[in-house]
Amino acid sequence: MTTEHTNPLVTYGLFLAWAVHDAEELARGPRWVRENLPALRERFPGVPERVWKAVGSVDEREFAAAVGVMAVIVGAAAVAGARSGGRSAFYQGAVNGFGLHGLVHLAQAVAARDVTPGAATSPFVVVPFSLWARGRLRRAGVLRPAGAGGVVAGLVVAAGATVVSHAVGRRLAARF
Repeated sequence: MTTEHTNPLVTYGLFLAWAVHDAEELARGPRWVRENLPALRERFPGVPERVWKAVGSVDEREFAAAVGVMAVIVGAAAVAGARSGGRSAFYQGAVNGFGLHGLVHLAQAVAARDVTPGAATSPFVVVPFSLWARGRLRRAGVLRPAGAGGVVAGLVVAAGATVVSHAVGRRLAARF
């Protein structure tokens, strides 16, 4: 049910862009963390030990399960976008959160002084897709304004989806 102004690439493209990005994270994530955790602890001594333990405890199985859970969330957002012609608040929030998530990856890479998992696809896939999709939605007349509150909401939703994905992923990995 997309409109003539919002083609399926704008809506389902969210899932495609996410899949490319998360393939990079799957390939590099837990191994990179294990290899770099001692240096990160040293560089950022103010981070509580419980955070380092939580980050270091994620293995490949749990991470893959979390990515699977996130696939369901992002896929649902893409479908909501397609069904609403891009008008869905859930879809638009996911686009905004996805783009902001890419900026967070870039900030992490700067802070770590390394190409962190997710940083390679963020400037070439995540951020450009999000800006392109927002531009298409704007031209179609369906883009919801996203001021400072929208930015905060996008970051909160992206962080929340990540926390939920990892919590469910941990339970799934422990069961199977």
